[in-house]
Amino acid sequence: MESGEKVGQGLSIAKALNPEQLRQGISQDFAAVLFKKLKGGFFLVIGFLLSPLSWWNDLFFNLPIAYGFGYLCSLLSPKLLLPCTIIGYWISCIAGILLMQAGVMDVFQDQSKERNFKKELLMGIATSTVYTLVILALLQLKILDTPLEILGNL
Repeated sequence: MESGEKVGQGLSIAKALNPEQLRQGISQDFAAVLFKKLKGGFFLVIGFLLSPLSWWNDLFFNLPIAYGFGYLCSLLSPKLLLPCTIIGYWISCIAGILLMQAGVMDVFQDQSKERNFKKELLMGIATSTVYTLVILALLQLKILDTPLEILGNL
């Protein structure tokens, strides 16, 4: 019943407006939706480049960002280079996952649903933490090999 009433109200409003006003309203809605989808696509691409989901991104994105963060921290104390580099890497991965989540929400989700930033943030942190723990477990079990000799010179 309520949906029928809403349709009736919408039709009465549409009859009151002239066709030019209707076209203008539709084009503004289309522009807003298109902008939201393009923004979401941009966030999705940037998030994918920063996320740990692609194997090649570390060399070009995450490691330079992490090393830059570690270098800035090492200006305070040289001993902070390695720990802050690891923290910077983790932060860049979390940022990538959060950007991907935001992009997916903008591109694929209906406008009617409200977004919960706190929930999205917690999910991104949880996902990145689980990913980090899996990688650490694989390193500890010697399934993955890492060149720790490089780190010994720091």
